[in-house]
Amino acid sequence: MNLASIPSPSTGVIELGPIPLRGYAFCIIIGVFVAVWFGNKRWIARGGKAGTVADIAVWAVPFGLVGGRLYHVITDYQLYFSEGENWVDAFKIWEGGLGIWGAIAFGAVGAWIGCRRRGIPLPAWADALAPGIAFAQAIGRWGNWFNQELYGKPTDLPWAVEISDGANRVAGTYHPTFLYESLWCIGVALLVIWADRRFTLGHGRAFALYVAAYCAGRAWIEYMRVDEAHHILGLRLNVWTAIIVFVLAVVYIVLSAKLRPGREEIVEPDRDTTPGKDADAKDAEETDAKKDPLSKDEPGKGRTAESTEAAAERG
Repeated sequence: MNLASIPSPSTGVIELGPIPLRGYAFCIIIGVFVAVWFGNKRWIARGGKAGTVADIAVWAVPFGLVGGRLYHVITDYQLYFSEGENWVDAFKIWEGGLGIWGAIAFGAVGAWIGCRRRGIPLPAWADALAPGIAFAQAIGRWGNWFNQELYGKPTDLPWAVEISDGANRVAGTYHPTFLYESLWCIGVALLVIWADRRFTLGHGRAFALYVAAYCAGRAWIEYMRVDEAHHILGLRLNVWTAIIVFVLAVVYIVLSAKLRPGREEIVEPDRDTTPGKDADAKDAEETDAKKDPLSKDEPGKGRTAESTEAAAERG
């Protein structure tokens, strides 16, 4: 018998007058704002301009949401395309179901587009965003609490989460894996902040550290979960994904440190000195000079002086 536990919300919807606000969506939105706000502070500290992080996030966030949903639907296709299921539910993102692996991968594509448009190196932008993304994940995980999903095995620990009867779940107290991952993500964010200050990480290594540290925690937290999932060689699919991505992130850190040590000196070029702009301005000046050869004469000379001399000769 539990003497203490974490109660789950009776509903996943917060009513704001006539507007229903789903707890899952609310957590995601708050997480995005925190990531952009904190990333902006770090970007400015590295010599970037205010507002650049938000401008690029306009590309990264939509791509990330689409990628996260696609990963979830593809890896849990039986929830939407099996007999008796409604495939339309695959589009109901507000009901939960975002795979962080797809969100980061597709979000990186969107960020690359945004960075390319601004002439900014993607690794530098990712380094600035890394701890903010971890904080956003910590907040976003509480959306699973609202939906009473992604919990772990049954337990009678004081911090067990109470789950009520519902679709594909049985009432009881379980390990709050959403809480474990939330706390782990906060630790990851603090680790990246410390390491970045201590070792002056650059060229994407701060982001790679975030990825590696997150995967290390996700592997054991995923192993505790009891929700339906595909298994390969006895391990859940996401456990294998965490292991593989962890190895890739560590390899990147090691190779990057050897090939490109240090940190970028300039993360955002001045728009007034953007490559090609000075050449365009020079070409424009040369064109004007050809149209008006006398325009470069000293003041008091040129056309005015010539007209005065001509008038004097006629006189």
